[in-house]
Amino acid sequence: MMKFKKRLQVMSRALHMELREHKSSFIVYVVLRVLVILMMILQIFNRNYENVFLCALTLILLVMPSFIQVRLKIELPTALEIIILFFIFAAEILGEIQSYYIRFPFWDTVLHTMNGFLAAAIGFALVDILNRTKKISFQLSPAFMAVVAFCFSMTIGVIWEFFEFGMDRIFGLDMQKDTIVNSIHSVMLDPTNSNIPVEIKGITDVVVNGHSLGLGGYLDIGLIDTMKDLLVNFVGAAVFSVIGYFYVKNRGKGRVARGLIPRLKTKDADFLEKAEEEVEEEL
Repeated sequence: MMKFKKRLQVMSRALHMELREHKSSFIVYVVLRVLVILMMILQIFNRNYENVFLCALTLILLVMPSFIQVRLKIELPTALEIIILFFIFAAEILGEIQSYYIRFPFWDTVLHTMNGFLAAAIGFALVDILNRTKKISFQLSPAFMAVVAFCFSMTIGVIWEFFEFGMDRIFGLDMQKDTIVNSIHSVMLDPTNSNIPVEIKGITDVVVNGHSLGLGGYLDIGLIDTMKDLLVNFVGAAVFSVIGYFYVKNRGKGRVARGLIPRLKTKDADFLEKAEEEVEEEL
């Protein structure tokens, strides 16, 4: 029990140091945290306990960038950390609780593009750190590293779409948002069963069990949304992979890439070790 308490104290102190390391990201973290807490209080008064859970989850996620930096001893550039914090807030609080996914059709598209970009940055950093480790005897080309980062990002995007599909099928949610279309092509409508797609144009309404849905078209169940999400994830991943390629090729000369690619912490920024030393001295 004492050992666990000590480890908890060390981690808490290290996180405190990490959060305060960069003034700009710390200000963003504090502002977003206050907004989430205010939102949580409002949801408690409204007795919307599902949203209260989302607020609690958001508070945990906002700490995760600092936790990862402390635990894995990597340094997230300030710009990247701020982007991640805003991404979490935009996805959970604005997207889910404030219904921005419904109010603004582009909201989901923007976040999935950012997700592709951020996932590529993380994948690239993992390979770059491994590639620069002295214990590893091989060196990877910039092109190969860019491809790995791109594939890592796309894999994360696909896994997320699997998650959305699973939640919709198992729990009856609608994470894969539906799309209204006015024409369809399907071989299921071919009376000859010859695998020939039959087109229905100008669909303005759909009747289910004798009741009009009143949507102004045919309801596509999630497929278009999924493919659109993967497409914009592709765009975000491709953009960062190109940035990462030139970053490695010119070895860190690009100002934009240098401000977005995580790297190993220097010894003086190893807050976990510093916290352990401070706690040992106090004991």
